[in-house]
Amino acid sequence: MVETLLHAGQGHVNLLWILVPSYLTFMLGIGVGVYSDRLRELVTGQEVEAAE
Repeated sequence: MVETLLHAGQGHVNLLWILVPSYLTFMLGIGVGVYSDRLRELVTGQEVEAAE
């Protein structure tokens, strides 16, 4: 039982193949969120007013 609680995945053979795409997807999501108004303007061709 204790081994199950302590296992965090460090021994996983493909850990790098799991972490790198996850990190890149997370960063892409942050970037899309930060520039969402600019992206929406680019796609729709209309200016978006920022809510204050």
